[in-house]
Amino acid sequence: MAVFESKRWVTGAFLAVLLVLCFVAAIAEISGNRNGGTEELQSSSNSSMAARVAEDDESFNKHAVDDPEEVVAMVDMSIRNSTERRKLGFFSCGTGNPIDDCWRCDSNWQKNRKRLADCGIGFGRNAIGGRDGRFYVVTDPGDDDPVNPRPGTLRHAVIQNEPLWIVFKRDMVIQLKQELIMNSFKTIDGRGVNVHIANGACITIQFVTNIIIHGLHIHDCKPTGNALVRSSPSHFGWRTMADGDAVSIFGSSHIWVDHNSLSNCADGLVDAVMGSTAITISNNHFTHHNEVMLLGHSDSYTRDKAMQVTIAYNHFGEGLIQRMPRCRHGYFHVVNNDYTHWEMYAIGGSAEPTINSQGNRYAAPTNPFAKEVI
Repeated sequence: MAVFESKRWVTGAFLAVLLVLCFVAAIAEISGNRNGGTEELQSSSNSSMAARVAEDDESFNKHAVDDPEEVVAMVDMSIRNSTERRKLGFFSCGTGNPIDDCWRCDSNWQKNRKRLADCGIGFGRNAIGGRDGRFYVVTDPGDDDPVNPRPGTLRHAVIQNEPLWIVFKRDMVIQLKQELIMNSFKTIDGRGVNVHIANGACITIQFVTNIIIHGLHIHDCKPTGNALVRSSPSHFGWRTMADGDAVSIFGSSHIWVDHNSLSNCADGLVDAVMGSTAITISNNHFTHHNEVMLLGHSDSYTRDKAMQVTIAYNHFGEGLIQRMPRCRHGYFHVVNNDYTHWEMYAIGGSAEPTINSQGNRYAAPTNPFAKEVI
């Protein structure tokens, strides 16, 4: 009798273990199917991201022009055309800034917002953003769920696959829980309202093209990550820790960052790395920050030789220390910027970049050990 009971117990235990194993296998299959549509979007420190760069850098570098001096000449012509004496008369709306004069002289610019896409200069002049798409009005400043953003939020707007011109219904402060990962062909247009992206994650432009960011206040950005974040309607993935840049441009092309106020972030204010090119950074106000602008990943990353960036009409203001910008490898046209003071140096470079500094105004600090311009 005892032997029979023992055999029955062993048989029952075996069946129980078998059922548990089947249950675990079923759960694993369901989980695999659920996650099968996700895309793993690692940060720049991951080996998987490095492999992606190796595959994609040629496609992005093709956006670099063969002769950057031709683009410089085009910028010079735009400036001369805007500063002609007859266009700066008492009754003229002209300012001498070719970007602003392109759209601000239109008294109905609110009804013709997309004209802005035709006003760029320099290497990022062909960035059209969401010009060919519909308007998307952001009505909700929330960011409760970076994987499933609510319609009406900025995150829901920027991840869409279609071109969009994104505007805001009212003034708002947007505190992002995780990086705002943008999809291609998007314009974020903050004109006419007071929009702050602050006190959380900020903007990531990664492996995309044709982005315009205009008229935002971006400040107090924090490192975030080790979380799932959506990058398109059909893909979300795991993000490792981000540096806390205000605007991070990674392996992207045709980017225009214009008329923003940027300050006091954990890492850079505008960083462009890993094969990014065809970029214009213009009319921005930079304040209260250490490492302001990094252009080029490292001295050893030679694919950044194709990086071409125009830095024009920016105000590098109070409380800045260095990197305005810090350049590596590529071609950089630094033109008509206003440097009021700095604490270490203004413009820096290594790895044989070409830095064309033209028409800038430098007011060095009073510290005799901090008067280095370049």
